[in-house]
Amino acid sequence: MSDKTPEVVDAEVVQSDGVTDAAALGIELPDDPGEAIRLLLAKLEASRGEASSYLDDLKRVAADFDNYRKRTVREQATIIDRAAERVVRELLPVLDTFDAALAVEPSTDSERQLLSGMINTRELLLKALEKEGLEVIDSFGVIFDPEVHEPVGPPAGNGTPVVDQELRRGYRLGGRVLRAALVTLETDE
Repeated sequence: MSDKTPEVVDAEVVQSDGVTDAAALGIELPDDPGEAIRLLLAKLEASRGEASSYLDDLKRVAADFDNYRKRTVREQATIIDRAAERVVRELLPVLDTFDAALAVEPSTDSERQLLSGMINTRELLLKALEKEGLEVIDSFGVIFDPEVHEPVGPPAGNGTPVVDQELRRGYRLGGRVLRAALVTLETDE
């Protein structure tokens, strides 16, 4: 037989998944074998089209689910970041209090011991917050950057403004400015 001419098979002999005849498949075959082949080919073409439609639907559902899964992972990461930011933001006044307390010059041995304990406690707190992504913004002697510095008053002079003094430390969290450093400015002239 040629490649284009289908082989004629008796419908009673075909077995697939336990189905033994055309009637069991719900197909009434005409007596003419050529007509039966045309009918079967038409049914096959319709079945392939239906299967292709189902496959397209399945691919679309799989893509939608994959997008949903990715979006859910992003949303969970955002929620975790926001929760960490809220906790870190609440602890910044504690760091400010430690910074203010450490600026006091101890005059007795007990004050020196107390200061030493406060330094250690502050360092432990800062290390814990750094694990969450907190970074200290460097300010002393750097050129003024409005993204990370909040000036108190205008700079003295007309040159490039430079940070003269840091009044309140600034912090970044995850690369974003959590709180700008409060600074005074001078010019480089």
